[in-house]
Amino acid sequence: MNKSDLIKNMAGKAQLSQSNAEKFVNLIIDAMSSAFMREERIEIRGFGSFTIRHYPGYEGRNPRTGAKLAIPGKRLPFFKAGRDITDRINNR
Repeated sequence: MNKSDLIKNMAGKAQLSQSNAEKFVNLIIDAMSSAFMREERIEIRGFGSFTIRHYPGYEGRNPRTGAKLAIPGKRLPFFKAGRDITDRINNR
C-alpha cells in the first residue's frame, strides 16, 4: 500500500472526499515527521511504536581503491510492531 492507496482507502471507509482524506493523511505524516525531528517516541496503541535509533560512525574502505573512509554516525527511524497487530498478522 502506498500513500495514494491509503488516501483512497480512508476516503472510502470514512466517507470523506479525496481531498479531505489527503489533507488528513498529510497532517499525520507531518506530525510524525516533526516528532522524529525532535527525536520523540511515537506510540500508536494496538499498532506499534516508532523510535529513532542512533548508529555510531565507523571506519570503512573504498572497495575499488582500498582507501580508508570515515563513515559518519546516523540516526534512523525504527518501528516495533505492537502485540495486537502481530496477533492479527499471525491470525491469533
